Parts: sequence; structure tokens; C-alpha cells
Amino acid sequence: MTTERIVVIGADAAGMSAAHQALRSARTAGRDIEVIALERTQDTSYSACGIPYLVAGLVESEDELSARSPEQHRAMGVDLRMGVTAERIDLTARQVDVSISDALTGESHPDSIGFDTLVLATGAQPIIPDWARDADGELLPGVQAAKTLDDARYWLDLLGPTAADEGRRGLVVGGGYIGIEMAEALLERGCATTLITRSAVMGSLDPEMSDRIAGTLRGAGVELVTGDIIVSAELLTDGTKRLTTRDGRTLDADVVMLGLGVRPATTLGVEAGLPVGEFGGYRTDDHQYLGHGVWAAGDCCEVTDRMTGRSAFLPLGTHANKQGRVCGYNIVGGNERFAGALGTAITRFRAGGAYLEIARTGLSTRHSAAAGFDPVSLITDSSTASGYMNESSPIAIDIIADRATRRLLGGQIVGGRASGKRIDTIAAALWGAMSVDDLAEMDLAYAPPFATVWEAVQLAARRLAERL
Repeated sequence: MTTERIVVIGADAAGMSAAHQALRSARTAGRDIEVIALERTQDTSYSACGIPYLVAGLVESEDELSARSPEQHRAMGVDLRMGVTAERIDLTARQVDVSISDALTGESHPDSIGFDTLVLATGAQPIIPDWARDADGELLPGVQAAKTLDDARYWLDLLGPTAADEGRRGLVVGGGYIGIEMAEALLERGCATTLITRSAVMGSLDPEMSDRIAGTLRGAGVELVTGDIIVSAELLTDGTKRLTTRDGRTLDADVVMLGLGVRPATTLGVEAGLPVGEFGGYRTDDHQYLGHGVWAAGDCCEVTDRMTGRSAFLPLGTHANKQGRVCGYNIVGGNERFAGALGTAITRFRAGGAYLEIARTGLSTRHSAAAGFDPVSLITDSSTASGYMNESSPIAIDIIADRATRRLLGGQIVGGRASGKRIDTIAAALWGAMSVDDLAEMDLAYAPPFATVWEAVQLAARRLAERL
């Protein structure tokens, strides 16, 4: 029997999910396969979402962010090769040209690895504006994204012990999830913190919800600059970065954290002639197949938005793992499908020991209208628990529905505890194509420490239903 070789490029969530599922499925089916996973860094299977908390000092070590070590993957049957960068895919010769780096010397040498089946799990890369680089194309000292563990190590080396950060000036560029989390990290370290964003903070939310978040950030001591962008940066002799904005502001900072989002890392596949969609991500079928014996999964891919049926770029680890699993099944003859995504996400901002949770799922009012719906939204202020319980905290829930059909379109939450439970309730209702009336009548758990008799999500849904 000939052994089938599967090569996986990228050894984080999507890649390792695909690798291990392929091995499991092959054992069940009696197939003889070899799985080689290539990873250009020295890290695998870690939580990138935990990086802001590592930088803040809320997580003690990078080891706590790792789900599995390279040795554990190898013990489970994956031939995992670290420090191997894929340089070129030859679909005709069925091989990947690579550059192999020696972890001790830093030197590298070329090689090629043949494959029968290829999985692209190359993830996404941070958006780096031109002003952040010097004339040689290198990032300015003290300017960095927060995407990889190498980025985290950079920040930890640069910032040093927490006590050393008093009086340091930090600038966060970008007002999305990562921007808010990195602003929290700088505040935790005692830095004077400014956040600049081209639109509003959490601009993916409806404006009134965004305004609530902005108020909390300002109350915590973050200087907010909204509706503006940086156009140039100057490195002063003392290491200060002097940044100039489009509107003529001058911002001085010792450290600059980039949180401008990410793009699909698809250059390797594009150069090999593989198809990408309107957002630059691989546009697979719902089996995660690209063609030519090549599969793709994770943040390098576009997904189908379940609310609109259109292509979307929603880079989240939850999707990456699911897509990787689908690849692993189907590579060895399965028939699994990736069912699409809603973009459900949550983060929190800690200020003075109190937490502001921020969550969303489905479409905002603006995106609903752009998709051809006639949206109606209503924000309801409620409590996360019965008022006589110490656990009670205020919460604002924005429910969005279509005027004509009463179909639920989206939900947003800004407030205290247990937003995760509530945003997942709304996501489940969206997944099942429920109406706002259905959400109002769902059978949800009640106990005084967790919810009022009328659960906050259902109260918000009922109020919107009455308005409709």
C-alpha cells in the first residue's frame, strides 16, 4: 500500500486541527497517510487572543497560552517541522519549496517537500501602515503589532517589569477588539495611554453602543482620538515617536501598539494560481476545498456570512478550528461541511477593578441596511441579575430585526457580567433563523445571581417585538 503524504502549511489552530483530524479519520477508514506540518516560527498551537493579557501581566507566562507543545503533536503522529518557511508551491510537480532555519545558528538552507495533498493554514498577517516603517522597510523601534508570540516577546522585552512603566507614554492605533485590549494592557502597566481610531471605538457596533464604550475608556483615563488617522511618524533622538495625524494633531509616544486589523496571508497560494475572493482570502467551497488537491482553513480563508449568504472575512479562532476539522475529515474521504459564520465575538475592558464586556453577533443596523434588510433596532438597559444580589450589574442590549419579516438580524451587548452567555443566546437564535418573537419566548435559565425572571436578552427582544 502506498502511503499518502499530506503537507500542512501553518501549525496553529486550523493547521493542527486539520492534521490531527486527518490522522484520526485515516485510522478509522484504514487509510495509510503521513502528515507533515510546516511552521515558519518556533511556536505552535497557542492562543493569540491571550497576548494582550500576557503583555498586561494578567497572564504569568507564555507557556500558559500554549495548548500543545511541538513534542506533544509529534507524539500524536504529526511530523511537525519548526522553523520551516514555505517559499513556493509547485502544483504541477506536487512539491513545496522551503527554507529551513537552524534555531541555533540562525542560518537557513533550501529544500523541497513533495505532497499528494496540500492544506493551506497560513492564517492572517497584521496590517502595518507605511508610516510605521523606516527607509529600509523595518518597523520603527518601539512600534509593533500584537499578533504572534514573537510580538508578545518583543513587548515584554521592551516594557520590562511593570513598575518600570510609570510615566511611559503609550499609543494604541486602532479601536477594535485588539486595540481595546492593548489599551487595557498599557493601563495595567501604568502607562499614560492614548488610543486613535479612524472612525469610532468599536465602529462595528451601532453608534450609541460605541459611545458607551468610549465613555468608559475616557473614564478609565484613556485619551481618545476618534475620526482621525496617523499619516507620518518621526523618531526623535531620545527614542520618542512623534506622530502626525491627518487633522494636524501631534502625538508623542514611547511605545506604539498597532491594532489595525489583519489581512489573509495568501501570497503563497496566489503566486501558485489558487483562487481568492473579494477580501483577498482563499474562497473554498463549503468542504474547504480549493482545487488541484489543495485545501485551506482558518484566517487565510473567507467564509459565508449566514445572515447575508455573501462572502466575508471574519478572522476568529473558533472558525479556524472548525474549518481545520472539516479539512481533516474530507481529505480522507469524508463529507463534512463548514456551515458559515456570524462573526460572534466578545472582549472586555478592565478599569479600576470593574469590567466592561463588549459583545456582538450577526449584523449591525448599518450592515443590515447595506444587505437589503429594513432594520429596526432598540437598546434596552437592564440588569445581569436580580437587583438585590451583589452580582447584579447594568447591561445594555441592542437587538436588531427586520421590519417586514420580524427576523432577528443581530445583537450587541455593552455592560457588566455574563455578556458571553447572553451574546451566545442571541447567536443561537440567529443560527436558527428565529424571529425576534421567538427569542423573546425562548426557555432560558433563571436564578437570582444570574438573571432576573425576565432574562435581559428576552426583555430586550420583547420590547423590540412590541415596537414592531
